[in-house]
Amino acid sequence: MRTQIQRRFLLWRALWLLCLAVLWRDTEAQLRYTIPEELKEGSVVGNVAKDLGLDVSEISNRKLRITSESGKQYFSLNLRNGELLVNEVIDRETLCGQSASCVLPVQVIIEDPLQFYRVEVAIQDINDNSPIFLSKINTIEVPELTLIGARFRLEPAQDPDAGTNSLRSYALNKNEHFAMNIKTDSDGTKVPEIVLEKAVDREKQSVHHLILTGIDGGDPARSGTTQISVKIIDANDNAPVFEQDIYKVKVMESTAPGTMILTVKAIDLDDGMNGEVEYSFAAHTPEIIQNLFTINPVTGELVVFKQLDYETSTSYKIDIRARDKGSFAMEGHCRIQVTVLDVNDNAPEIIITSSPKPVREDAPAGTMVALINVKDLDSGVNGNVSLSMSPGTPFKLKPTFSNQYTLVTDSQLDREEFPRYDIKLIASDAGSPPLISSKLITVSILDVNDNPPVFSERAYSVYIKENTAPGSMLSSVTASDRDTGENAKIVYSVLDTNTQGVPVSSYVYINSENGSIFSMHSFDYEKMKVFHIIVIAKDHGSPSLSSNATVHVFISDQNDNVPVVIYPSTSMGSVSHQRMPRSAKAGHLVTKVTAVDADSGHNAWLFYRLAEATDASLFSVNLHTGEVRTKRAVSEHDDSSQRLLIEIKDNGEPIQSTTVTVDILIEEGVHEPISDYNMKTTENSNKKSGKITLYLIVSLGTVSLLSVLTLFTLIVKCVRSSIGRSGCCIRTTNSEYKNPNRNLQIQLNTDGPIKYVEVLGGDMMSQSQSFGSYLSPMSEFSDLTLVKPSSTTNFTDTLNVLDASLPDSAWTFESQQVSA
Repeated sequence: MRTQIQRRFLLWRALWLLCLAVLWRDTEAQLRYTIPEELKEGSVVGNVAKDLGLDVSEISNRKLRITSESGKQYFSLNLRNGELLVNEVIDRETLCGQSASCVLPVQVIIEDPLQFYRVEVAIQDINDNSPIFLSKINTIEVPELTLIGARFRLEPAQDPDAGTNSLRSYALNKNEHFAMNIKTDSDGTKVPEIVLEKAVDREKQSVHHLILTGIDGGDPARSGTTQISVKIIDANDNAPVFEQDIYKVKVMESTAPGTMILTVKAIDLDDGMNGEVEYSFAAHTPEIIQNLFTINPVTGELVVFKQLDYETSTSYKIDIRARDKGSFAMEGHCRIQVTVLDVNDNAPEIIITSSPKPVREDAPAGTMVALINVKDLDSGVNGNVSLSMSPGTPFKLKPTFSNQYTLVTDSQLDREEFPRYDIKLIASDAGSPPLISSKLITVSILDVNDNPPVFSERAYSVYIKENTAPGSMLSSVTASDRDTGENAKIVYSVLDTNTQGVPVSSYVYINSENGSIFSMHSFDYEKMKVFHIIVIAKDHGSPSLSSNATVHVFISDQNDNVPVVIYPSTSMGSVSHQRMPRSAKAGHLVTKVTAVDADSGHNAWLFYRLAEATDASLFSVNLHTGEVRTKRAVSEHDDSSQRLLIEIKDNGEPIQSTTVTVDILIEEGVHEPISDYNMKTTENSNKKSGKITLYLIVSLGTVSLLSVLTLFTLIVKCVRSSIGRSGCCIRTTNSEYKNPNRNLQIQLNTDGPIKYVEVLGGDMMSQSQSFGSYLSPMSEFSDLTLVKPSSTTNFTDTLNVLDASLPDSAWTFESQQVSA
């Protein structure tokens, strides 16, 4: 018999497994499978990947995984083929009791992109439990005067199985006094009773032994037995009778302990002690009911003893016994059906199904960030939950399935403004008053290279002395990048432009890491006074971003040039030979030493001094002009050959100097051409001075007119470009200066007729103009001599006019280019 039952059970399970492969359905993007309970660990529930339309390769690539809402993982996922497997043996009775429906929800989550599905696994009951009686032996007392047809309630059997596998009937062993009767309560509970069919006689048999069998509806059926001991007693022949067989009462779960919720009443027709009734719980009342309720033995009042919880149990069935106090007590029974009403006493719970991942700041609106589930243990309206979030963030909640939400981006993100967001989730139920719970989640923003490096200044000005040793640091530029990580790492470089036809990279190099600029060689102010470097700052992002700044390098003059004697000429030797008459008087101009210095400014100021002389009392040298004159009249005793060593020093630091040797031959009868010439040309000199002054005034006027015209042109352009804009400004580029003003200076150095003229133009931020004119000491009609030529300037035409108009003068020009 047992072998046949096992075979039938194995056949039944095989049929279930066969049906399992096809019994699933897709309802609103959800999968549903049905399996019997007690399946072995590792049994296949269904192929989730196949049913969701996923390839085997996508299982690992998209990180397919499952989660359980209950917290306990009853199922596992085979990552090789996507099959849903039983993780542990499932006992439906432990999980769902005798509920008609038993469903385990499973969430299937797919990453990259983030998706999820709800899978329901229905657990079918199998007949794996036999009916059991709580007591092995039950004893009832039957008075011997009991009338035929009297009924005696027995302990019902318990069967954890549900549906057709639950308890179906009872059977009683054959005997001559009692028969079996099954009573069905209004809630469907089957209660066994024995009916007295033949009067009992205590004197013949005081105890009757019966066997009660409980049988379920399974196939094959299971059964359980208990022994019934019937004791026959005399006397009290009326049992208490309740006013109702079943009492029903509804009570709020928030009812305070000590509250009376119902009163039962039983009537005993006997008199005296046999008619007094005492109330109590039935003999086999579960312990949980005895802990939650108490009954007053005298009044029959049912009182709540401990706090009720709707979420633990929604109803209770309580069997009450009324027993009289006769010598042979008789009893009656009734049932109280207690229905517990839900109260909003459970706050909603927020469950983060998929934790937020960092989001790129360029993520489009609608990008899924996290999966969120909310639940409330309350029922009805009290269990309806709404989810909201704190305002002021670029995210929003998007509802999906019941109580399921996704957190998605709602607008553009900017990591530089907000690198992370702390989002407060707020869940509120629909109870009165509503209960609220909250949870804080953090979303980090990933950086994208969307900010170029920014220099601390758009233009830098650097001043360096000429002759500075190669490798000296000229300046340091700095740039910053609002991005982070590799996107904020900056590399500096120099744009290889040309300065005076030479690449700027041959002048300087830059430290690519810190922006320090170093010279490649020393600079010569006389060759180059200013040049420009365009520095590029480039980040390591992909694609990389860059910006640039201009470094203006101004070279300052150093006294590195020795004065050069241009007159008297010493090209034929190191000694200049001059002649003078012995009749020369005091103050006679013997010669004039003229020298120039390639340096500029104070470094080019020259001073003349008589260092050595054959007769120092005879000659003197003018400190500033270099004129050599007699200090007294030449006497007959003076040597006819005089040698002078004249030292020329500049005004720099350190002082540079040179010397020239002049041999003077004193002769008899030599005419005084210079004196005669001076006498003859005094009048002409005054005229020439007037001419030079006139031409200088014309030059100054021309330059001023050009400056006014340039300024007027700039104003007109500014006014035109300012239409539609506020204000007016002078636009500049990296190669222009912000201040276009120029200061023009004319310096005249005269001793009688004009001997030296210097025209200066410029300001501190520009290169200056310097034009100098030097006259020959022996003749005011010498040719024009260009000592320091340089690049063509705006003054070239004016100087050509002076050159053409003054053919008698010996001009020397010092020029520097002016930025237009």
